[in-house]
Amino acid sequence: MQFSFEAGLWRWRADSQWHFVSLPEAIADEISVIPLPPKGFGSVKVRVTVGPVTWLTSIFPSESTYILPIKKQVRDANALSAGSTAAVVLEVIV
Repeated sequence: MQFSFEAGLWRWRADSQWHFVSLPEAIADEISVIPLPPKGFGSVKVRVTVGPVTWLTSIFPSESTYILPIKKQVRDANALSAGSTAAVVLEVIV
């Protein structure tokens, strides 16, 4: 199952290097009903593409959505920082 969306990057804490995007709630709702094997912290394995970079990672539940970590390599390759908008293609790995 593949999804495309745009979302703003945000930093975990002001002094943190961890950056994330929050999935749109409608997409999170669709993912939450996919029958998946249980993973730590309720994580879901995904393949993600942002610009020229594709990588494997996990999304994590957070309140009414999932959050996706955006690693430094991806931010640098796409000139992204906190407050930037990323175009994301996300595929759930079943």
